[in-house]
Amino acid sequence: MLLSEHKDLKLEIKSLPEKEKDKLLLRLIAKDKVLTEHLHFKLLEDEHDLVERYEKLLATIDETAKDLLSNKKLTSKDTLLRMRKLNGSISHHFKVTKDVTTEMELRIHLLNQIPIDFKEGIFSPLHKFNEKLSVYFVKSTVSVLNKFYKLHEDLQFDLKDRLDTVLSKIYQNKTSSVALELGLPKEL
Repeated sequence: MLLSEHKDLKLEIKSLPEKEKDKLLLRLIAKDKVLTEHLHFKLLEDEHDLVERYEKLLATIDETAKDLLSNKKLTSKDTLLRMRKLNGSISHHFKVTKDVTTEMELRIHLLNQIPIDFKEGIFSPLHKFNEKLSVYFVKSTVSVLNKFYKLHEDLQFDLKDRLDTVLSKIYQNKTSSVALELGLPKEL
């Protein structure tokens, strides 16, 4: 049931006593963890907390990339799983903070740090994960580019070089065939 479809309900809610509205609002907020965290951020945190959240997630990305690169038995499956998890963390960060700048910086940093070059043979059971990683990586880049084009030109200028590094990485690895198929530019 959508509230917009029930104008009578909307009017009745507005006419409720303030104390009752507050009680209902708090009950509704408690049911949604992301909304609760967003309201906490919006009402109780400041710019310093945003920087702290950003740096914490940046450190997690760096630590994960370092861990992946130091692993002698690194596979595309491990990388794909970790990349998906980190992308989820970045999405959560954006849902809570609604800060597009830090979201874009984190996504670009992730794309620059995650390894994508694997020498798994066609007959290897991990070959399908190599293909999935390539597709996921390129589609993630397409998503970042779509958001990039919507940004203010000053922000685009600041992010352009780092995005060009990602595009260069894509076209220097096996991901280039997927990128060409999806029409990804070679540079901005």
